[in-house]
Amino acid sequence: MPSDMPRRVSAAELIVADLPPRETILDPILATKSLVLLYGPRGLGKTFIALGIAWAAASGGSFLNWQAPTPRRVLYVDGEMAAVDMKERLRLLGSAPPTLEFMLADMNAGSPPDLATFEGQSRLTASWGHPDLVVLDNLSSLAGFKNGDPDSWNDLQRFLMLQRRFGRAMLLVHHANKKGLQRGTNRREDVLDVVMSLRRPDDYAPRQGARLEIHFEKARGLHGDAVDPIEARLETDTVGVARWTWRKIGMPDLDRAASLLNEGKGPVEIARMLGFSPAKAYRLRDHARKAGLLVEAAS
Repeated sequence: MPSDMPRRVSAAELIVADLPPRETILDPILATKSLVLLYGPRGLGKTFIALGIAWAAASGGSFLNWQAPTPRRVLYVDGEMAAVDMKERLRLLGSAPPTLEFMLADMNAGSPPDLATFEGQSRLTASWGHPDLVVLDNLSSLAGFKNGDPDSWNDLQRFLMLQRRFGRAMLLVHHANKKGLQRGTNRREDVLDVVMSLRRPDDYAPRQGARLEIHFEKARGLHGDAVDPIEARLETDTVGVARWTWRKIGMPDLDRAASLLNEGKGPVEIARMLGFSPAKAYRLRDHARKAGLLVEAAS
């Protein structure tokens, strides 16, 4: 039998198998083998959030409501931003951790690797060392641009699954479409562990700078307070260092979903009506049940 043939394993064998547990990278949202998507509209602060996650993971520090127990090797791959702009953003964050490295398209000769192709994937992995966490910022500039396919997920997914087998965590940064949903296919959610959506607060004013909301649309393995939405704001202190503040916020989607559930609507219909994924609608139904927001006849 060829060595690459799929191998069967019985339930009993799997239960007693000696499998290494996942190790925490940034508690609770990132662990070894995690596949995480962060998306939002242009200009909202996706790169600042991704940099904060990378910085905390590399330094063994904290970011917003999340804590890294130990420093990790982190590689940040950027396919869009000018190197001088990235430099200025990093200078705002303070003393750089030694385990944080960058691959910037702006600082490399020739065309950047297209991660929707085997050749592009091989070029990247041949030179990236042994990172525990890789940040890909962003999918539009790093995958599918050579063949003009803005949604080359099928080609990229195999690469991501291979990295999971190696124990590596991957954080993908992506753009939202005009409706605020992730651009392209929503089939990405099938293999992803966590999907975080960035949104602008309803009462946002331009003078407030980088102020945004983070919502969890998929949270495999996360429970309780870990999936509550938060509001984050970036400000610069008197010595020129960027400081993030955050607070938990209410869940207006929960109230709207509970109302529709009490009218007899199902999660799939609610997802279509409110413009988010069915997975999120099912989670809101579960939250509404636990919070006692549903009348007895509603399910």
